[in-house]
Amino acid sequence: MEPKQEHKLISHADILLIVGILILAVAGLFAWKKLETPGAYVDIMIDGDSVKTLRLDQDASYEVKQQVGVNTVVVQDGSVTVQDADCPDKICEKHRAISQTGETIICLPHKLVVEIKE
Repeated sequence: MEPKQEHKLISHADILLIVGILILAVAGLFAWKKLETPGAYVDIMIDGDSVKTLRLDQDASYEVKQQVGVNTVVVQDGSVTVQDADCPDKICEKHRAISQTGETIICLPHKLVVEIKE
């Protein structure tokens, strides 16, 4: 009779591979967070054209009035939100505050883009 061979579900090499992937993922996350840069100002654009620039280090409010509607962009404590909008879906109002370079808040019905820049 032949001896029965045991099959391991996970070998030592599998464990090392999993640990290695986890270490790389955590290192990548730390590197990504380290490379994020806080923005210096917010550019408010309508249909691709800049209409107002506000500094992030100064609290301010700007009302963007158009024929299609009104949005109120608020800078407070270094971050930006759309506080008020009369668009039907109000997704821009529900968006979290932004403060990092490259982040945006978009109101499609009003063709409004609020973008953080360096």
